[in-house]
Amino acid sequence: MNSVMTLSIFAILYLCAVAYLGFRGYKATQTTADYLVAGRKAHPVVMALSYGATFISTSAIVGFGGAAAVYGMGVLWLTVFNIFVGIFIAFVVFGKRTRRMGLHLQAHTFPELLGRRFNSRFIQAACALIILVFMPLYASAVLIGIARYIESTFMVDFAVAVTVSSLVVAAYVIAGGLKGVMYTDALQGGIMFVGMIILIFYTYAQLGGVVDAHKKLDVIPADTAAQWEAALPEVRAAAPAGLEDAALLGWFAGVAEELKKTAAMDDAQKAAFFEKLPEAKAVGGILKAHPELVNQLVIAKLSKSGFQGWTRMPKKDSPMLYTLITSLVMGVGLGVLAQPQLAVRFMTVKSDQELHRAVLVGSVFILSMTGVAFTAGALSNAWFLMPEHGGKVALASVPGGNIDSIIPAFINGALPKWFGLLFMLTLLSAAMSTLSSQFHTMGTAIGRDFFEKGLMGSKAGAGTVLITRLGIVLGLVATVVLCFVLPEGIIAAATAIFFGLCAAAFLPAYAGALFWKGMTRAGAVASICTGFLFGFFWITFIQMPKTTLPAILSNYLLGKPTLLPEPVFGIHWNWVEALFVALPVSAVVAVVVSLATKRESDEHLALCFGGIGRKHAK
Repeated sequence: MNSVMTLSIFAILYLCAVAYLGFRGYKATQTTADYLVAGRKAHPVVMALSYGATFISTSAIVGFGGAAAVYGMGVLWLTVFNIFVGIFIAFVVFGKRTRRMGLHLQAHTFPELLGRRFNSRFIQAACALIILVFMPLYASAVLIGIARYIESTFMVDFAVAVTVSSLVVAAYVIAGGLKGVMYTDALQGGIMFVGMIILIFYTYAQLGGVVDAHKKLDVIPADTAAQWEAALPEVRAAAPAGLEDAALLGWFAGVAEELKKTAAMDDAQKAAFFEKLPEAKAVGGILKAHPELVNQLVIAKLSKSGFQGWTRMPKKDSPMLYTLITSLVMGVGLGVLAQPQLAVRFMTVKSDQELHRAVLVGSVFILSMTGVAFTAGALSNAWFLMPEHGGKVALASVPGGNIDSIIPAFINGALPKWFGLLFMLTLLSAAMSTLSSQFHTMGTAIGRDFFEKGLMGSKAGAGTVLITRLGIVLGLVATVVLCFVLPEGIIAAATAIFFGLCAAAFLPAYAGALFWKGMTRAGAVASICTGFLFGFFWITFIQMPKTTLPAILSNYLLGKPTLLPEPVFGIHWNWVEALFVALPVSAVVAVVVSLATKRESDEHLALCFGGIGRKHAK
């Protein structure tokens, strides 16, 4: 009862603070610019926290933290990319030009910036349509993350957790616009920072300190192999006659996998099962006597994909290495540059100096978020493996091997109850800060970019706010529906897919708009369309998510898991993230078409690039 009371007090205080900040945003929103770009007067610390809190969501903490429990410390390369590309390159290289060009062109959204730079209503509407269709995929990954934690911590039905969480976020976004979003982001970013710092200290304390923790993680494969060797005599006795020792583990793992099916069988079905597979009884008996053998089964299964331990990178040319590098690290690490909900943050500050001041805050924030989540995720294996905590590695300690449940289970088991309450607020803040920006971006895509500027071609913004609010509701509905459609363990994969698709469709046109006066309208249109279509084709017909799931449309329409099942030029293309293929194609198309077509007028280019590149630009 005390825990329930404490949680209630924490939650009420938190929601009151969010409501107050949302109300402040509502009262401070007088114009369309206030609603869309926070009046272009945001404080650099508020902007940095808002950017970081928007970037880092439950998909990073829960989804990628869970992925680190499988892929190991190699996921920390994403932290390196997040800081160097997502903060330094984004703020210093892209941010200053985005802010200045957005101000000169009076652009209020990412699609509007591209549309006005290239004098194209089609570009603005097309970018908006891509956001409308695919951002719910990313938003649903974030929403699933917080809903899974609420479900496992408070035994609340998943559907209830999804519905309530989404409605709370939508309420203050609809009312307060981007000002309300940024005010609440700053609060939520502060809560996230405190929560993650406490998490890393407690994680290391539970495992005996930094050095001991990493040593324990490093020796897990060797220890589990020794346990398997100790049980070999019993396994040999149960195995079919003549089976060599080298094949015993594969046989044992296969029977153990079949044995799992009996959990859903009645007595008659079980009798038939054991009659058909008599050795299953012996295998079940061995697992009951030696439950620690499940760890060797998990490692053996992961090893087939290239796993070499949680402190080592996967094997060269393995499915696990392809997924880790091309999808988790590069897909998100590069895709961040073309995220519409992040790019618009650069338009909210009043000078380039404000962006410079925001770099340090943003870097420390990203390091404390992703660095902690990924480290704790990998180290959770050492904690779960302790006899008093079940004696199994993380993947074997959660129902169904769902990686999205690893971080919630670790928090609930390893840390004090009071931290569970604080971490609930940390995850709630992470989810709400990202969801609020996603809903706002989807709303502006419908209201301003697609309807007002794309379809109507109107320069008056009288109805923008109303239509944007309706767009937020539509985005909310699409996001909630996807939460019940997507498969388990999809958080990290869904995030990487969206980031990669945005990079393929938007990044060449965005970079060309900011840095190359020779980039033409035709080049931008061709690049956006090619990048999107090629990326979409790759995701749906070639790429196999997590290297095991079939490509969606290829499997559904053609009955094939992928159109490229075999390596071509020594590369397993079905394991490669769409970003790696679609982005170069999109960039080449942008350059070739731009060189072959007429660029914009000198007067328009002077307006777009006015003041850009000058020292001390204001």
